[in-house]
Amino acid sequence: MNMSATTEKRDLRIVFMGTPEFAVAGLAHLLENNYTVVGVVTAPDRPAGRGRKLQESAVKKYALEKGLPVLQPTNLKSEAFIASLAALEANLQIVVAFRMLPKVVWQMPKFGTFNLHASLLPQYRGAAPINWAIINGETKTGVTTFFIDEKIDTGQMILQKATEISPNETAGQLHDRLMHLGAEVIVQTVALIEDNAVTLTKQPEDQTLKPAHKIYRETCKIDWSKPLHNVYNHIRGLSPYPTAWTTLTNTKEDITLKIYGAEPMVEAHQLRFGTVIADKQHLKVAVKDGYINLLEVQLPGKRKMAIKEVLNGFSVEKEAYMR
Repeated sequence: MNMSATTEKRDLRIVFMGTPEFAVAGLAHLLENNYTVVGVVTAPDRPAGRGRKLQESAVKKYALEKGLPVLQPTNLKSEAFIASLAALEANLQIVVAFRMLPKVVWQMPKFGTFNLHASLLPQYRGAAPINWAIINGETKTGVTTFFIDEKIDTGQMILQKATEISPNETAGQLHDRLMHLGAEVIVQTVALIEDNAVTLTKQPEDQTLKPAHKIYRETCKIDWSKPLHNVYNHIRGLSPYPTAWTTLTNTKEDITLKIYGAEPMVEAHQLRFGTVIADKQHLKVAVKDGYINLLEVQLPGKRKMAIKEVLNGFSVEKEAYMR
């Protein structure tokens, strides 16, 4: 028996699929570790901003800087895209923050297609795992790599790495930490595939699962009748994006207020939930068990500002309340 054949590394040709900044770190880490990326698949350019100019995805910008071939299909099942993808002759595909792939795509490479998901699967399957982990007050999360199958985020797991969530961490801060942790786990996963040393783990089916479904505008509306830490977790779990919001009723005027930063204040009171207490430097809102002290907000048509700056040029009436 030729023992050297069992220890020989596989010669990997990788196609990387992803769109936002979160995915760029993984692609960069692959190149830094000298893996061969033969092509990148990302979203089509989209109009953005006031001028509605076409914007390239973060992954496309990075890929072009590195001279990598880029495919931007609108239809992942189109014959033209399938032919272009096959022509790259990849034997491994990696997916980070992209779209659900049709079977014809994820089944194409010899060594499979794996996905990086920003949660400890099977918990928080879905589109917004980072936000929901914080909204639900979790103290731990992580990243998971798994081979894609026909359902969403259900495939057999390859690697999983956990990290603590600090009590005041925002979704944006956790996003950045998981982005870098995920990049490391991608390279570790590729190394296992390269060495033909993957041990697969089925996702447990005996747990009560918490979903991470897509977040809509209504999801972001603050319910001031909820307990203090539920409201606080809601705000930090949506900061800086897509951002918690509320309606400030100020005498006869209703104003939509986006809240980027706040702090919880445990304090007994007899006020109605949503009651606003303001002075020249502070604005706090009454909730069950205490107050939410607002630190950074955005008024319609304005930039986000520290609350002191807002209160300099904006009058909060005595009878004002949030709803």
